[in-house]
Amino acid sequence: MAIPTETVYGLAANALDPDAVAKIFRAKGRPQDNPLIVHISEFEQLSPLVSEIPESAKILADRFWPGPLTMVLNRSELVPPSVSAGLSTVAVRFPKNPVARAIITACGLPLAAPSANLSGSPSPTTAEHCIRDLEGRVDAIVISGPCTVGLESTVVALFSDTPRLLRPGAVTAEQLKDALGKLTVDPAVTAKPEEGKPVASPGMKYKHYAPKTHVILIDSSREEYINYVNAHLSDGVFALCFQEDEDRIAAPTVLYGSEADGASQAAGLFAALRQLDDLGAKIAYAHAPSLSGMGLAVYNRLIRAAAFEVVKLP
Repeated sequence: MAIPTETVYGLAANALDPDAVAKIFRAKGRPQDNPLIVHISEFEQLSPLVSEIPESAKILADRFWPGPLTMVLNRSELVPPSVSAGLSTVAVRFPKNPVARAIITACGLPLAAPSANLSGSPSPTTAEHCIRDLEGRVDAIVISGPCTVGLESTVVALFSDTPRLLRPGAVTAEQLKDALGKLTVDPAVTAKPEEGKPVASPGMKYKHYAPKTHVILIDSSREEYINYVNAHLSDGVFALCFQEDEDRIAAPTVLYGSEADGASQAAGLFAALRQLDDLGAKIAYAHAPSLSGMGLAVYNRLIRAAAFEVVKLP
């Protein structure tokens, strides 16, 4: 069933039952080579799922759990291979949302839970989004408030010597490096991934989080972005932009936060992508965020929503 978390709504099932896991993939139309994240409601539930807990995982758990951080570790034999897309690792998160934690605790077992949407479309940040995508495909949808973070969790790989950021989120690269002393950022965070290469984390696919609207990412200053949009006006063209851009843009606008506030961008992005479809937008020129702090996570989602179609202006 679809359950709320602080990041996005998740489609949850028994992580230890291959048949239940298979139902997640079927309901979403999700490719079998895309790993799932296993959710727990207390730190003690981690140990049975992994072959070892490295010191780096203990440091991050102490600082960021419960919260929007997923750790990828070597999995134990308890975890079905289908959860991890056949990989030797497993992604685990301890969510902060009290409803999610109560559900996991009541189940008495870990829950695999990718985003509760149709595969490839913008992730759901309200129960209404889940209903639109999954009604009739799942057994239940828990009605709760909007997700406070609005983007999927940060994913960091801890199964090798150097921690590696696979997917940015509300726990930023800067915070991870401060906690661990070292961190590499996977090239696929901001660039097109290698075709056919197995992915160790959800959200690393080529095109993801995408509305029906054709999104084009504009990587530029505010002035250059405004001038570009105003020079490319036509029927069905929208601007997916910041609050600060709106007054000077001649095209219809859909806002996704403030240019100076990455958290507001994250909270508004997926709802804004869905709004473009609701308004009948054909093309949306999206103003790219900064690559620092939470801006990196927003950029990571936008570049996939745009299928890596980026216009870089000097």
